[in-house]
Amino acid sequence: MALISVGIDHEHASLDLLERATVPEHEWAKMLRTLVSHRNIHEAVFVSTCLRTEVVAVIDRFHGAIDEITDTLAEATGLAPVEFEDRLTVNFEHDVAHHLFSVAAGLKSVVPGEFEILGQLRRALDLAVEEHSAGSEVTDIFQRAIASGRRVRTETSISRGTTSFAHAAASAARDELGAQLAGAHVVVLGAGQMASGVTKSLLAAPHALAHLTLLNRTESRAASLRDELNDDRVSIDTLDSAPQHLDGARLVVSALEVSSPVLSRQHFLGREGDVLIVDLGMPRAVASDVSDLVNVRRIDISDLRGRVEQALGDRREATDAAQAIVNEDVERFLNEQRARGAAVIVRELREHFDDVVTTEIARRAHDLDGLTTEQRDSVVSLIRSVVAKIAHRPTVALKEAAGTDQGTRLSEATRNLFDL
Repeated sequence: MALISVGIDHEHASLDLLERATVPEHEWAKMLRTLVSHRNIHEAVFVSTCLRTEVVAVIDRFHGAIDEITDTLAEATGLAPVEFEDRLTVNFEHDVAHHLFSVAAGLKSVVPGEFEILGQLRRALDLAVEEHSAGSEVTDIFQRAIASGRRVRTETSISRGTTSFAHAAASAARDELGAQLAGAHVVVLGAGQMASGVTKSLLAAPHALAHLTLLNRTESRAASLRDELNDDRVSIDTLDSAPQHLDGARLVVSALEVSSPVLSRQHFLGREGDVLIVDLGMPRAVASDVSDLVNVRRIDISDLRGRVEQALGDRREATDAAQAIVNEDVERFLNEQRARGAAVIVRELREHFDDVVTTEIARRAHDLDGLTTEQRDSVVSLIRSVVAKIAHRPTVALKEAAGTDQGTRLSEATRNLFDL
């Protein structure tokens, strides 16, 4: 069996494709169950973020598993495989560790070092464990990747400054509006982690806004965020009431996970005054054609990506330091994996020799019938001693080469030679 990751991400696919390849959260459990129902997939974790849709799996046949994962993604997203198969990012065996550790460190995020990815990886693993699709191998690599990601943020300055989409979104809004935020009315769609981050950053802005309205599908979740914020300027309502709150809003921030837009061009027609829309959704929660309106300025993830890239000059050194930690942690992880593999095959080899001795002694027991118990024990001891000496050198070689490529080759050769 082997480890593989297959996915679509912002480094290799357009935002339009990523938007259409998003799997709604209520479908994630079904996605996991479908994946492990295939003959070539034994374990699976499904990772879905606004800019990444990915499967990490333990598989049998490589090409068969690729087809099964691709078909599952196509079924879940409604896309034909031909639409995204040439945009897939595929990693195999050791490359999966390098990839996943880098993702956890934030090195593959639009905002390097952002914290949100750690929580997303943890939730993906938790769901896979809950759905019984995560076995020991994917659980181990995810836990180690998350631990490495935490180490990166502790030991480097990669997370200093803009550390998330939420932070980047609030910074973009402040840059765009400046003093116009003072006394402004702001509407935030959503009450999750990203909405919370944006809201906290906006409320702490130098130009104090007058009022902020949180709109969410479930009012209770919005109420929980309002209580956490503990700010008299914050009020809540349901998402259905959005139209009545948009009039007079100078800034609208969408941090929703939706399958289709919840605000259309019609919602902004005829309103007086300018409005800035920051849409963090993927798929986007505000219809793209609102940008055609003269009094509407729109910022989405593609704009934020450009802003972040421009601001990263002073963090290149931190990124290099983070990469060094990732390389070190990956090498340690792989060495431990190889060492564990050597321990397993050494045990199997010894058990194989023991079984051979036991079987042969039992098969030829009648040849020893004329011996006393003491003589019989001496013969058996001699046989076991000879076999142990024969097994000694292969055992030492496997242990000494553990954690190296030579060790991997020796392990494979031993399994083939002794049919382990």
